Amino acid sequence: MTTSQAGSVKLANGSSIPAIGLGTWQAPPSEVEGAVATALREGYRHIDCALIYKNEAEVGEGIRQSGIPREEIFITSKLWNSFHPNAVESLNRSLKDLGTDYLDLYLVHWPVRLVPNESSELLPVNADGTRAIDRDWDMGKTWAQMEDILASGKVKAIGVCNWSIPYLEQLKKGWRSKPLVNQVELHPHLPQHELVEWCKKEGILVEAYSPLGGAGGPILSDPDVVSIAEKHNVSPANVLISYHVNQGVVPLVKSTSPSRLKSNLQTVSLDESDMKKLNRLSSQPGKAKRYNTPLFGWDLGFDDWYGPPKKEH
Repeated sequence: MTTSQAGSVKLANGSSIPAIGLGTWQAPPSEVEGAVATALREGYRHIDCALIYKNEAEVGEGIRQSGIPREEIFITSKLWNSFHPNAVESLNRSLKDLGTDYLDLYLVHWPVRLVPNESSELLPVNADGTRAIDRDWDMGKTWAQMEDILASGKVKAIGVCNWSIPYLEQLKKGWRSKPLVNQVELHPHLPQHELVEWCKKEGILVEAYSPLGGAGGPILSDPDVVSIAEKHNVSPANVLISYHVNQGVVPLVKSTSPSRLKSNLQTVSLDESDMKKLNRLSSQPGKAKRYNTPLFGWDLGFDDWYGPPKKEH
C-alpha cells in the first residue's frame, strides 16, 4: 500500500483548491463545530458550506477554534434558492455567520428559484404542499448578480451546484464569467460521465458530494469496491475518495470521527483496471442510483434521474 495526502488542483482562474474538502450538509449544529475544528487540525483546508444547511455560524466557530489562519482555508458557500432576486443578501448572511469578509468560492445552489411566502422563507410551499417555485425565473439574472459579486471582491470565484448540461448550455449563452466549479452528486453508482466530460471541456472543475453514496454507504460494501480496497490494502472509503481524486474531481467527505477524518485525506493511485471497473459499476443491473433527488417536482435536465424525490442537498 502506498498512500499520500491529496494536494490541490487548479481552477481555470489560476487559483488552487484543496483536492479533498469537508462537507457540512446534514451536520447538526451541535456536532459540526467540533468536526470542523478537528478536521482543520488534522490537515483539511477546504470547508464546504451553504446557507440552507443552517449551521454556518457553528462552522465559523469551528474554524476559529481550530487556530488555523483564515487565509489558509478555502471556504465555499452557496446562494440559496429563495434568494435568486437578491444574491447579495444570501451572501452577506453567510459571511456574517461564518465570520469572514470573503469567500473563496460561491455557488448557485440549484437552478431553481423558490418564492418565499408565509409558510417559509427558505423552503416555501403552496397551499397544496408543493414547493413554491417561480418557473419563469431567468437564471441569467441570477448569474449576472454572481458576476457582479465576483467583481466586488467579496468572493474569489463563482460556480454552480446541481446543474445539468442543458442548464449549463443555456447559461453559457450569456455568461461574462463562466462558472469555475459545478458541484454535483457523484460516485460510481452515479458517475455522470457525460456531464463530467462536458465540464472538463469547458474548464469547469467538478466537485463530488455524496462521494461514498447515500445513507448507510451502500457503495462501501459493493464487491468490486471491496476487491479493489483489498488489492491496495486500504479501506473502501479510500478507494471511493481516490476514484475522484485520480480523475481530477474534488470529493467532499463527511465525518465527525477524528480517525476517519484523518484517514479520508489519504489517497491511493488506482490503475487503469481499477478505474474501468469503478466507471462501469453503474452499468450493472440495479447499480445505477441517484441518492439525492429534490422535492421541486420538475425535471432538472439530468439524463440519469433515478427514483422518487428524497432529499434536497
